[in-house]
Amino acid sequence: MAIIANLTKVDNDGKFEAVFDKYYSFINDEYMVTVANLVGNSGKIALAKPHLTEKITDELLKVEYISIIPHLTEECKRVIAEHAIKSFDMFFYQIEQKDKVIAFVERQLQSSRKTLRDEAEKFLKKHVR
Repeated sequence: MAIIANLTKVDNDGKFEAVFDKYYSFINDEYMVTVANLVGNSGKIALAKPHLTEKITDELLKVEYISIIPHLTEECKRVIAEHAIKSFDMFFYQIEQKDKVIAFVERQLQSSRKTLRDEAEKFLKKHVR
């Protein structure tokens, strides 16, 4: 996931666009590490490919609705949400649907995971308050 994201900086031929759907299909992978890596590297892609910002934003907003399965628990979802906030922070200025992202981040303020709450608060202080 990281290698592909890093390569988007030099992808002048639109190769990433051709695999966008396949890449983001891994948001439904059964393992947290795969999903967290995809989500955590999405900011790099949005910066390298700003025309994909809204599609990437839509994909990252889906992390709240990931199904709980044996290898992907509620706590895993919280880790993934934290990665999503960090990615949103990287390219927030270029997001059109800021209200949806802010609402997502605000919902994380009630998380039982302290680092997620802290990341949400930091994001909101930087971009909203």
